[in-house]
Amino acid sequence: MTHVNPDPEPERSTGLEPGGGVPPGETPPAESSLPEAGPRETHNPPRGWAKAPLTLILILVILIAAFFLAYALVLIL
Repeated sequence: MTHVNPDPEPERSTGLEPGGGVPPGETPPAESSLPEAGPRETHNPPRGWAKAPLTLILILVILIAAFFLAYALVLIL
C-alpha cells in the first residue's frame, strides 16, 4: 500500500505565496482524498434487518392497528 501525501507541492502548485498562503482572489489547490484515513475493513457483509427485530416491529404495528380498529368500532356502536 502506498502513502499519498494530501498536501500540495509548493513548487508544482500555481498561486501559492511563500509559506503556502494563497493571495486574495486566487483559488486554493484542490484537496486530495485520504485513502488511508481509517483501518481497512475486511469483513463487513451488507445485511438487511434481522428477523427477530422485524417480527417484533410487525407484531407491535398489528397490535396498535387492532387497538384503533376496536376503538373505532366501539365509538360507532
